[in-house]
Amino acid sequence: MSYLEKLLEGVAVEWQTVGDIFQIKNGYTPSKQNKEYWTNGTIPWFRMEDIRKNGRILSDSIQHVSESAVKGANYFPANSIIVATSATIGEHALIEVPYLSNQRFTNLSLKDEFKGKLIAKFLYYYCFLLDEWCKANITIGNFAGVDMVGFKKFKIPIPCPDNPKKSIEIQQKIVGILDSFTELTAKLTAELTAELTARKTQYSYYRESLYSFDKNIVKHLPLGDESIGKFIRGGGLQKKDFTETGVGCIHYGQIYTYYGTYTDKTKSFVSEEFARKARMAKYGDLVIATTSENDEDLCKAVAWLGDKEIAVSSDACFYRHNLNPKYVAYFFQTEQFQKQKRSFITGTKVRRVNADDLAKIKIPVPSKEEQERVATILEKFDTLTNSISEGLPKEIKLRQKQYEYYRNLLLAFPQDNLEL
Repeated sequence: MSYLEKLLEGVAVEWQTVGDIFQIKNGYTPSKQNKEYWTNGTIPWFRMEDIRKNGRILSDSIQHVSESAVKGANYFPANSIIVATSATIGEHALIEVPYLSNQRFTNLSLKDEFKGKLIAKFLYYYCFLLDEWCKANITIGNFAGVDMVGFKKFKIPIPCPDNPKKSIEIQQKIVGILDSFTELTAKLTAELTAELTARKTQYSYYRESLYSFDKNIVKHLPLGDESIGKFIRGGGLQKKDFTETGVGCIHYGQIYTYYGTYTDKTKSFVSEEFARKARMAKYGDLVIATTSENDEDLCKAVAWLGDKEIAVSSDACFYRHNLNPKYVAYFFQTEQFQKQKRSFITGTKVRRVNADDLAKIKIPVPSKEEQERVATILEKFDTLTNSISEGLPKEIKLRQKQYEYYRNLLLAFPQDNLEL
């Protein structure tokens, strides 16, 4: 017997629909044109951002509205549940205070006749199953939304409906177990995340140290100095030019979504005909993204170590040089490079650094042997850190899956009398 079966001790389970149990109302956004609504507000107004930043059990919001913004002076009551049924679907939260929400949420407030039969925290946990149903029942119109007819028919169990006191006791035991498991999972996740952050910080420290050459001993030259290298702008390569096979190519967007510090294989290809007209990078060239929506990804670079030439897209450039390719690639990850890069960034929504400005950034140029030594050390650190970086997120994901598995077991009420 499962723990839930032992807890129920053979008592009946009654199934009621979301539409039966809750008052269902959409959220709304008070007019942004009316400054009075958004000045000195005291009423919490919840958006998806609140869940992302502060979790799923909330007693305050990031933004607030004034009393005058409330339609008909009606708030959603405390201990209601907000469920995302459009845009970002499959998220919910328990709100512990009177509030408002935006229109992306459907608000579930317990009807009076069920207030002695169901507790808010139990419903909050059962709504994780409702989230999964929502994600599997999306309708596509002008934008994605949940099938609200089916949503209202989604059924929720009420254990021991003829004995409200025992029903509440069963729900409280389930909630207590899930609260403890939630706390434990959060603690484990925080510890693993802290470990990952520490390893990345350690790697960054050693990388900066290895490039801290004394300027009186090692020359610091502009990347565009004719004695070491030059920048070449990419061509007109677009995603529509990709083919299944052919000549390798790197699109600028792939540099910060797919590639690491170096590679000898490309994700994408173009036809040989296209390649004859394209701008091609050779072995050792550094391919650099010169356009991004954020400063962090801007100027991410990958060293090309393949035998054959590859096409490079526009919004990227490649750096042809006589330095150690990995030495240069790791330099682009240093704060020494980033600090110089920031002064050359232009644009607002789309951020750019052009090749002529990249050529002005200075790099320490030690001997070939020293470049090789630095690159070898960083490659080992890189491998170790990436191994940890891959392992820890995987471990975090496994902990979450384990939590979801046991949570679902505790909510797997017998469905013998459930009418679908």
